[in-house]
Amino acid sequence: PRDWLSHPWDRAASLSLFSLKCGNGRSHRHADTGMQARTPLSSLNGIEDKPLPGQSSLARGRASARAGKMLGGKSRFWSKSMASPSTPHSADRMMLVQRPRRLRQADWSRRLVRENVLTADDLIWPIFILDGTKTRQPVASMPGVERLSIDEAVKACAHAASLGIPAVALFPYTDPKLRNEEGSEAFNPENLICKAVRAIKAAVPNIGIITDVALDPYTSHGHDGLMEGDEIVNDRTVRALVKQSLNQARAGADVIAPSDMMDGRIGAIRTALDEEGFDHVQIMAYAAKYASAFYGPFRDAVGSGGLLRGDKRTYQMDPANSDEAIREVALDLEEGADMVMVKPGMPYLDIARRVRSEEHTSELQSH
Repeated sequence: PRDWLSHPWDRAASLSLFSLKCGNGRSHRHADTGMQARTPLSSLNGIEDKPLPGQSSLARGRASARAGKMLGGKSRFWSKSMASPSTPHSADRMMLVQRPRRLRQADWSRRLVRENVLTADDLIWPIFILDGTKTRQPVASMPGVERLSIDEAVKACAHAASLGIPAVALFPYTDPKLRNEEGSEAFNPENLICKAVRAIKAAVPNIGIITDVALDPYTSHGHDGLMEGDEIVNDRTVRALVKQSLNQARAGADVIAPSDMMDGRIGAIRTALDEEGFDHVQIMAYAAKYASAFYGPFRDAVGSGGLLRGDKRTYQMDPANSDEAIREVALDLEEGADMVMVKPGMPYLDIARRVRSEEHTSELQSH
């Protein structure tokens, strides 16, 4: 830009071009400087053929290219009358080397160069599991979504596999009588999730199974962690999450997905899995999980919505923070996460973009 303004002639030309962009060749007052552009249109016809003393060739080249582009410089961009008379509108045809619209003129070429594609391969099907057989129970706050008994969940997974969906994510609706302050049902090898994992693996072995790691489906207070008074304690919760993760891995889960947002849980879970020979089990970390009212229907689906004591803002993220999200993602990756998630997805696309561009990792979103 400084080359363009390095000489009074350049500045006058730029002001004249500003006038032309405004719609005609008359003088217009420059909004920022108060100067008037008075160079007549006719004086710019040969703009690239009149070098000024002291003006560099680079500056002249840039100035002429810009002027030619803005004014429609005929010597560079417009075809001459030598074109075949049989070609309609030949005098109006621009001599452009770059024509981005060429790639957009046919369906096959648009598909060939498409940068972003959404297919069934990009989807995870969440399934809510409840006790019983041949049971499908609608979730009132999520129209079209049902809680499924294990036998119905097996059928749903078979259907998902037939559609090309690569994985399902399982969430339990725990009987309120099995909930307690410690969330101990999460460690039961015969809980709903462990039984569902075994049944699905036996019937649909080619579909990936993702299991949620957090205590809120099992606690009587509805929090993801353990409570001491009114505090959600971190380190004791992490020990409980490690037990829950190992329980799910033993049942056959392919991906462990901690959604709790406790500090240090990814590293602790990764270490425990590796020590028990589950080094093949993946970890999908809910790395940037924001405190949000969007979770209300989901909490209804797992039966924790009406139980929640207080809120989750001491461990889920502040919606005002984006740098903190990048830090959380970096920590989880450093601790051994194979994939990271931004949740909720749609309202936080700016965070998803930052994670993808700054951390160069497989980033998922929950919608």
